[in-house]
Amino acid sequence: ATEEYHSGHLYMDQASVGATINVMIAATKAPGTTVIENAAREPHIVDVANFLNIMGANIKGAGTDTIRIKGVTKIPGNQHYSIIPDQIEAGTYMIAGAVTRGDIVVRNVIPKHMEPLSMKMKTMGINIEEGDDWIRVFVGRDDPIRTTNFKTMPYPGFPTDLQPQALILLCVAEGIGKMHEAVWANRFQYIEELKRMSAEITVAGPIAIVNGPQHLTSARVPARDLRAGAAMVLAALIAEGTTEVTSVRTIERGYQDFVAKLQNVGAAISVGTDSESAVEE
Repeated sequence: ATEEYHSGHLYMDQASVGATINVMIAATKAPGTTVIENAAREPHIVDVANFLNIMGANIKGAGTDTIRIKGVTKIPGNQHYSIIPDQIEAGTYMIAGAVTRGDIVVRNVIPKHMEPLSMKMKTMGINIEEGDDWIRVFVGRDDPIRTTNFKTMPYPGFPTDLQPQALILLCVAEGIGKMHEAVWANRFQYIEELKRMSAEITVAGPIAIVNGPQHLTSARVPARDLRAGAAMVLAALIAEGTTEVTSVRTIERGYQDFVAKLQNVGAAISVGTDSESAVEE
């Protein structure tokens, strides 16, 4: 019960998004002022704080590593609020456009939030154009895609939730590229599925090494988790032959109309009759 909450000064050992949001919510009605140090700074932290403030909370510093929440006695609510676009979803489609050497425009995005990805893509020779709420990604048929090194970090670093998808980008790039997973342990398990698609990837602790470009072939692979599943679909887009990705409901948990959106930009993809598999031809 909220009566049991009290304010405090918290230092987080890890800048956790979920923990930061939960403490902010709990502290909104806790008497006194709560301070969160080493808070997560992701855009959706700011968005949650803005939403709570509109509802009557008193939160300052969201988007920095120190957040202060002054407890209030009542949250009136009864407000309408539009949440920000999902930068991980947008980033997945940006990568899809690049690995297929396509020309796509991702709309309803905040380009500033996409900079950890878009700046890397630019260094790889991928063409990026930006408007107020859209990003265009295009790669010519003969344009070289240069490899690079990624390291996942809390925002404003490169997001761990784009790590599996970005590894597919390294598979089409020229040269030896590295993916350093510095946020979560054991997040390379999906690479075993890529190896079934003929990928040659070496894992050394938290680092995956890709010598590209690679020629992927079709296989039947599972969506081990939400982001790994999205990566399997991206790999299927560039693999020779027909690939079946199973357990696609795992992907749908984080991507609304995922298959339909890919179909709209020309992907030859369909959902199996059991609604559990996506097939890319």
